[in-house]
Parts: sequence; C-alpha cells; structure tokens
Amino acid sequence: MPTLYTHVASNKQKTVLLLGIFLILIIGVGWIFARAYDSPVILYIAVGFSTIQAWISYYYSDRITLAISRAQKLDKRDHPELHRLLENLAITAGLPTPQLYLIQDSAPNAFATGRDPQHAVVAVTTGLVEKLNKNELQGVLAHELSHIGNLDTRVMTIVVTLVGIVALLSDFFIRMTWYGRGSRRREEGGNILMLVGLILALLSPLFATLIQLAISRKREFLADATGALMTRYPEGLAAALEKIAHDHEPLEVANKATAHLYIENPLKDHAGKDAVGWFANLFNTHPPVAERIKILREMKG
Repeated sequence: MPTLYTHVASNKQKTVLLLGIFLILIIGVGWIFARAYDSPVILYIAVGFSTIQAWISYYYSDRITLAISRAQKLDKRDHPELHRLLENLAITAGLPTPQLYLIQDSAPNAFATGRDPQHAVVAVTTGLVEKLNKNELQGVLAHELSHIGNLDTRVMTIVVTLVGIVALLSDFFIRMTWYGRGSRRREEGGNILMLVGLILALLSPLFATLIQLAISRKREFLADATGALMTRYPEGLAAALEKIAHDHEPLEVANKATAHLYIENPLKDHAGKDAVGWFANLFNTHPPVAERIKILREMKG
C-alpha cells in the first residue's frame, strides 16, 4: 500500500526525470540547428533572450499574477481564523508565513505564488472561504504551502525558460530557412541535416509544451502528497477537491496564462476531461481531479 512518503519520493523522482528529458531536448535541438547552419551564435542568442525573459518572470511574476487576479491583501483583523490556520501550517512546515490575499469571486479556488518562501503569497477566493469547512480549508492551505516549500515556482520558472529557448530556436530556424539563409549549407550536402532541423523546428515546441504540462501535473501530485503529510489528514484535501470540482461556476479572473497556478483548473470548460482518455490529459495543466482524490483516499500512514 503506498504511503504519504512514497508518493512524495515518487513524484520528486518523476519531476527530475522530466527535467532531464527537457534538457536533452534542448541540447539536441540546439546542436542540430547550430550544425545545420554552421552557426553556434543561434544558440547563444536564443539562450540570452530566454534568460532575460525568465529573469523578469522570476522577480515580477507574483505581482503580475496578483494584479491579473485582482487579489487584495487580507488583513488579519478581517479573517483571523484563516490567518491562524495558515500560520499554524507554516510553523508545522518550518516555513515563513506567506502573505494572504483574497479574490472577490464566489468560485472556490486558491493558488500560491512567489519566487521563494521569503517572498511567498497565498491567494484564496471568497467562494473557497465560504463553501469549505475548517478541515477542507486546512487541506487547501497545506497544498499551497507545499508548493512554496517544494519550490515549485522556481521549478516552473526553469521550465518556462527551457520552453522559451526551444520556441526561440525553432522560430529562428524556420525564419532563416524561409528566407533562404540555409542555401549554402544545402549546397554543401546538408540536405538531410536541414530536413531534420526543419522537422525539429516544427515539432519541438509541441514536445516542450507537453513536458512542461507533465511537470506541472507532477508538481500537483507532489503538493497533494506533501500537503496531506503536513496535516496528517488526506481526507480534508480530498473533500476540498471534490467540492471545488463539483462547483461549476467559472472563476471570472482566471485565464489560460494563470490557470496552472490554481489548485484545480479554474476554467470550467475543461469539465468532462477525465472521460476523454489519456491523450486529452496530455494537454491539461492539472491531473484528473478524480485520480487525485482517489490517491489521497488511498494514502495510509
């Protein structure tokens, strides 16, 4: 029977494996493109742009996300019980207590953001506070604290950087091919290499996105297991996920850019995804909620 500890260890290993595959993809794509045009500068330019993009995202993504979500800082006097729950869980996890923000929306949901535990924020909707009981709220807050403690924001920033590198390389290669910059290389007998490069340019952004989504799903499983370990009560989070999933009201402030941050996909047009099979699940930011609930309820110890 799987335990809380084995779920945590398994999901960490799978995330490391996916990051390793991602790095191999980056190296392979960069090598093929550089060889096809006999120009290593392509890789350097792409890495430089992606690094700048990642730096901006790393330091300012939390402010941007809170602004997009129209989240307002929640004063301790306005909701002392919620603050107390978060503080107690933070002490249990050995983390600084994150700032608490409130989103005025009746759809129950929550997310965590911030580049590290010292700059972390947890945002909850009014619907979450009103519709969940104490044990369920504790399960959700523990899940979000787990994202902070597991440095998921940092991991996903690295992943976004890698996706950006792949996208820039692919776009650059296609543009150079379109404008005939690869003619010299083709004349030198590099037709096969150019063809391989073109296929990679078309498919590698898709592969990169699929790996990014897979890592996102694994981090959700990891946060579920770590959160359950924190509270020692997996049923609290399982019941919370059940209520959130069965609430069909869409979260008005959510969009595709921020959907992956929430504890459950806030875009209700994803309803029924569990029934369409594993292929459709490849393109989801979150694992099927039924599977998450099943795993939580099977946890022992």
